[in-house]
Amino acid sequence: MSNAIPTVVIVGRPNVGKSTLFNRITGQRRAIVGDEPGITRDRLHGAAEHDGRHFELIDTGGIVVHDQEYIPAQILKQAEFALKAADHIIFLVDGRAEITGSDRDLAQMLKRLGKPVSLAVNKIDAEVRQNLVHEFYGLGIADIFPVSAEHGTGVDAMLDRVTEGFPRGERAVEPDMPKGIKVAIIGRPNVGKSTLLNALTGHDRAIVSPIAGTTRDAVDETVTHEGQEFVFVDTAGIRRKGKTHDMAEKLSVVMARRHIRMAHVVLLVLDATEGVVALDTTIAGYAHEGGRALIICVNKWDEVKGQAAEKKNAFEQQIRDEFKFLDYAPVVFLSAKSGSNVPKLFRLIKEIYESASKRITTGELNRFVDHLHFEERRIFYITQHSIRPPAFAVFTDKGPALHFSHERYLINQIRKQFGFEGTPILLQTKAKGGKKGR
Repeated sequence: MSNAIPTVVIVGRPNVGKSTLFNRITGQRRAIVGDEPGITRDRLHGAAEHDGRHFELIDTGGIVVHDQEYIPAQILKQAEFALKAADHIIFLVDGRAEITGSDRDLAQMLKRLGKPVSLAVNKIDAEVRQNLVHEFYGLGIADIFPVSAEHGTGVDAMLDRVTEGFPRGERAVEPDMPKGIKVAIIGRPNVGKSTLLNALTGHDRAIVSPIAGTTRDAVDETVTHEGQEFVFVDTAGIRRKGKTHDMAEKLSVVMARRHIRMAHVVLLVLDATEGVVALDTTIAGYAHEGGRALIICVNKWDEVKGQAAEKKNAFEQQIRDEFKFLDYAPVVFLSAKSGSNVPKLFRLIKEIYESASKRITTGELNRFVDHLHFEERRIFYITQHSIRPPAFAVFTDKGPALHFSHERYLINQIRKQFGFEGTPILLQTKAKGGKKGR
């Protein structure tokens, strides 16, 4: 076992309950769970602890060893990456179903790895089902545990065996490591989000295919670049509400919006070959409403014929016309596939994260007010009360809230004086005497 935190990988064929077990062990709703097979496609990482032993848990997509279809083959490829680094493998099977050929193929593949394997027979949620466990000894794995991932039955006993030999104590943390910047990659299906994640991380972390909607769960990866840690989250492609027919897609939208809220910086990916469409505006609105710092990434720019400066200027003008509420967001033209302009994102992400985290003292703001030519009403003083996004309380001689045009003017003056590139700015108007407006 390596000196790093131990790694445990959950594998099994589709729809045996891997994501439910992953959520049970990590104690959080990190993976999408549902009745439809094949919901998890990428591999998901989570931190877990059992009896004082910390480990990393990885949930893989449903594996069918000899399936030659593109997506199942890519799932197997992703799982193999995880299995090579595993310290222990949990092989999950459905206790209510008979052993399948896929189960036998997967058992043979795992035994060839020479790694410790525990066979978890899932959906054994009553004593009458205990007898169903014995037939699974035919898979040739000695350590068998009847469990119910949904109810938690038998999971602790299984983890006793899985974590046996793992060191106890606090999870090691590098004291000098800068705090990670959480970055959510969002956009419509098939605009290149997973390709961009792979370009940023330097390896095939997410499944990439020409099939729209390949990513369903949000997959993440931590990268350290020039001493700064970045945590990238590639969210599922967000579809228009009326287009999200199956349960997995609907949950993906919910989870994607949750990851936007949890992010420090959002990368909004557009497809240069298709231009700006209405759904892009809707998705951008999710990030803006969440108060996230944002970078607009125009992907596939290498596929646009005649990449003249005029064409680039025209495209950026279209963005500014369609995304009037994102006038603060920088635009980067790139190719995730070739890597062109991708390295620039690291510096830009760090800059706008620092911008969104900036605090201006009340003294500086008061000096700013003294030189401000604002005729709409008298401003006594301004204070900044929060960051990410920067939010200011504006104390005036009367209510209600500032008119939109006056608020926009004041925000523009704040940007001109103090920066705040890439982040929305929130203002709250407070009339002296207690009345306030937003």
